[in-house]
Amino acid sequence: MWQIWLISAGVFFIIEIFTIGFFIFWLGIGSLLAMVVSLFTTNLVVQSTVFIISSTLLILATKPLVNKLQKKDNTPTNVYSIVGKKAIVIEDINWSTGKGQIKFEGEIWSAKTNEHENIPKGSEVEIEGIEGVKAFVKPIKIVSNNTN
Repeated sequence: MWQIWLISAGVFFIIEIFTIGFFIFWLGIGSLLAMVVSLFTTNLVVQSTVFIISSTLLILATKPLVNKLQKKDNTPTNVYSIVGKKAIVIEDINWSTGKGQIKFEGEIWSAKTNEHENIPKGSEVEIEGIEGVKAFVKPIKIVSNNTN
């Protein structure tokens, strides 16, 4: 009977390779423990009980650790890290045509706004979001081009 427990442990470990939950691994360990017990007794009920109890205890004991390790960091990265930052308009932003450009930390971005107003060159804007290669912005303050 120990051969069946060994084969089942191998199958569980192979399945674990293709999963991300770190759940099947403990079934493999439970199979190995049941295999060791099968060397001392031929009683299938005892072997199965060892498999079920050891697998369950291992899963429950390590679940908090696995959850902690699998926690996703929701920190925006790459392009999305600029959302909420300020930029300067370097080409007038026309809300109806969706054309315009901003400069953020030395990089030039195509920009558009959801506001129903045009944003002139030199204005400071806040980046609200990214869609494809365009930054959605909203005006912070509009620079007047009037010369007195």
